[in-house]
Amino acid sequence: MTTRVKICGLSTPETVDASVSAGAEYLGFNFISRSPRFVSIEAAPELAARVPSTVLKVALSLDADDAAFDAMVKAIRPDILQLHGAEPPARLLALKARYGIPLMKAIGVAEPGDPETGDIYRDSADLLLFDAKPPKSMAGALPGGNGLVFDWSLIAGHRPDMPWMLSGGLTAENVAEAIRITGAEAVDVSSGVETAPGRKSPELIEVFIKAAKAA
Repeated sequence: MTTRVKICGLSTPETVDASVSAGAEYLGFNFISRSPRFVSIEAAPELAARVPSTVLKVALSLDADDAAFDAMVKAIRPDILQLHGAEPPARLLALKARYGIPLMKAIGVAEPGDPETGDIYRDSADLLLFDAKPPKSMAGALPGGNGLVFDWSLIAGHRPDMPWMLSGGLTAENVAEAIRITGAEAVDVSSGVETAPGRKSPELIEVFIKAAKAA
């Protein structure tokens, strides 16, 4: 099976188009205001309009309230809501009841036992995202997109009861090895296709997607 690819943190028409042309299955739009990949509610609809129906739009949030989710949903009509905060299962169930949109819950991984923390979302999430958990000593760390790689062996034998995706410091150079070790059927990249924080490269996007799908 060909690996599915999510390009996250897109903020320009050129990189949206490049991601679609190169074969990405998911495009992520970041609504976390302190992120260098932040897209405003006003700018997001123009970007979302460029995404064909065959590609899934993902809205990324961090402990957002209902008003923020209302704005995201209205702006881009996402196919998936990605939750990167400390949202408990009850919050996910409430969001699912409110919007009827599939939910992706990010799970930070840094040490043994971390992957299993995602098990509490078995009945509330539709998809898990295993990402690198930033160390507490990392000043200004974002919930994701820090360019950090975690020890892939930590999830090599873990198989949650739902689809899952691998993230965390992936690049065109290491994605094949990451897939080999973890068995991931889908991967998520942000900083690994950038020339600077928040500045995606159409060329790097194409190279990454080719590497992931050839793995």
